[in-house]
Amino acid sequence: MKLLVGLGNPGNNYSSNRHNIGFRLVDYLHEKCAFPLWTNSTNYQYSKGPIADEQVILIKPSTFMNESGKGVLSASKFFKINCKDILIFHDDLNLSWGILKKKIGGGHGGHNGLRSVSSLVGQEYSRLRIGIGRPNNKKSVANYVLSGFTTDEESQIPNILDYAMSNITDLIYDESFIINGINIQSKNIS
Repeated sequence: MKLLVGLGNPGNNYSSNRHNIGFRLVDYLHEKCAFPLWTNSTNYQYSKGPIADEQVILIKPSTFMNESGKGVLSASKFFKINCKDILIFHDDLNLSWGILKKKIGGGHGGHNGLRSVSSLVGQEYSRLRIGIGRPNNKKSVANYVLSGFTTDEESQIPNILDYAMSNITDLIYDESFIINGINIQSKNIS
């Protein structure tokens, strides 16, 4: 069984922020794969269902981003999932807008949510890095990740979610599958 984790901040006032693109992808999978209603646990929400005829567990930590590891640790212990069977979806400042990259293991790259996960469950998990770019002005990084997408970026998010969804089986089950630098802006998926 695999644990698919979307990183983000809880609450409607954060739902459209750049930092919440991981939550949005997990919500999209939840809807498109017709998973059952979310179940609340101590520090995460989860829903179990099939992807490619195998059970997976979708997780959204209910803690704020910087403490995401608490929810991931609790869920991995409860469902008896080891670190190598965790796939995390998260925003990445170090990738240009619309770039998707899969990575297995490694450091947190300055991402506080990943820092929390790594400190509590280890670094051997897989991740799908979703590029949000860096601020092009003097706006602080914290303000940038907590801000909304531009109208143009928001219009491209369905393509990002569709592309990830169309490759989800390989992302989950094929360790050799590589999404390396796919620029969703150049893809015409619709």
